[in-house]
Amino acid sequence: MIPALNEAPNLPTVVNSVPTSALRALGWETEVIVVDNASTDDTAAVAAALGATVVSQPERGYGNAYHAGFRAAKGDVIATGDADCTYPFDSLPELLGTLTAADVEFMTTNRLRRENRSAMKRSHTVANYALSALSRALFRNGLRDSQSGMWVFRRYVWDGVDVKSTGMAFSQEIKNAATRAGYRYLEVPIEYRNRQGEVKLNALPDGMANLRQLFEHRFRRSGGERPARYERRHTPA
Repeated sequence: MIPALNEAPNLPTVVNSVPTSALRALGWETEVIVVDNASTDDTAAVAAALGATVVSQPERGYGNAYHAGFRAAKGDVIATGDADCTYPFDSLPELLGTLTAADVEFMTTNRLRRENRSAMKRSHTVANYALSALSRALFRNGLRDSQSGMWVFRRYVWDGVDVKSTGMAFSQEIKNAATRAGYRYLEVPIEYRNRQGEVKLNALPDGMANLRQLFEHRFRRSGGERPARYERRHTPA
């Protein structure tokens, strides 16, 4: 699933990087869903021409796009990533293999490795480290990269969490909701690549919104976060 706001130039690279043939050979049938988040360019038309399923979300916002996309998703497993060429969709066979072999229900990814430093502005790197450290302190789940936008998880996890964010804070909230609810989870390192096209992140307002959301979520009653179709087990360290 790929949320997209005015990403028409990037979509051929991103959609074609999904290794559908390799996944099929491993027993995974793949549907590529592009959520058009009120784009003013040809994002929807380009996505459709590439064979993707296009979901329209006229209310802008990173979280809004995912709320619409998850409602439309039919697969047993959902994998996510942005439309800016930064996330390695070509690694999906390995990521799905890890999800299955490790017997986890929610898997997120860590971009904050030395090898990836050139792909992220220094100010964004510092902000990511700071938000991730605060997130770990508040939710005690050990995740090193709370802001990563690439996750691979069982479809039913979405039914068992209560994610409210409509903007960029959605990324940290879905991780903290899934781990707080008791799903078996894992964080794995990935390659993070240079962004192509216009940067959509508004660093200061988005950072402050994420900061505020962390505290609101931590002290929210957790009654809406209950595992769906899952026998509770210990969460891996």
